[in-house]
Amino acid sequence: MLVVGFPVGAFQANCYVLAPGRGQHCVVVDPGQDALDGIAEQLSEHELTPAGVLLTHGHFDHVYSAEQVCREHGVPAWIHPDDRYMLTDPAAGIGPMGQQLLGDLSAWPAPPEVREIADGDVIEAAGLRFDVTHSPGHTGGSVLFGAGTDEGGRLVLAGDTLFAGAIGRTDMPGGDHGQMLRTLAERVLPMDDEVVVLPGHGPTTTIGRERAENPFLQGLATPDGSAS
Repeated sequence: MLVVGFPVGAFQANCYVLAPGRGQHCVVVDPGQDALDGIAEQLSEHELTPAGVLLTHGHFDHVYSAEQVCREHGVPAWIHPDDRYMLTDPAAGIGPMGQQLLGDLSAWPAPPEVREIADGDVIEAAGLRFDVTHSPGHTGGSVLFGAGTDEGGRLVLAGDTLFAGAIGRTDMPGGDHGQMLRTLAERVLPMDDEVVVLPGHGPTTTIGRERAENPFLQGLATPDGSAS
């Protein structure tokens, strides 16, 4: 599997491009601010053709360029229904303080085709399969996209649910810290240590590393009653 990630925009959100290999179809994950040049560079370098856009949640720094990518390539975007409203009302997801910091965020059009996803869904696109896990906490519609690799391993596109050494903030509209802790305990900690985490910001990590070192995971009990 070909996996390329690069930070974009003022908040350095990670945009990812995944494909079975060079010269094939691909999916674009979280095309945020100023992502278009980076996406075009990867498409050209690896001779890729987009088949769809996956959105881990609706915050503008992860969806800013989704409409243009979808429109230019004639592909759908997948997002959880609880975050769909932010595709056309980005200011609603950041609250008054964020709006003051960033200035006017005018509404913009949603991608031409938006497909809603739910917990347990499987998305098949570009010859790849992604398992959808609803992971509310950072936003109400945050999701994890899990996929197997050619080598037999697994990766998870975690959005802003889990970072290396941290988790996504929960103090913006739609955030819920208690729900985030439940998501971490019930959805994240049961994953195998070897699962590679591709987060929405910052460097790649693994579930095992975060289980051992991430202070936000310490002391959380998994559904079987064991503690991290």
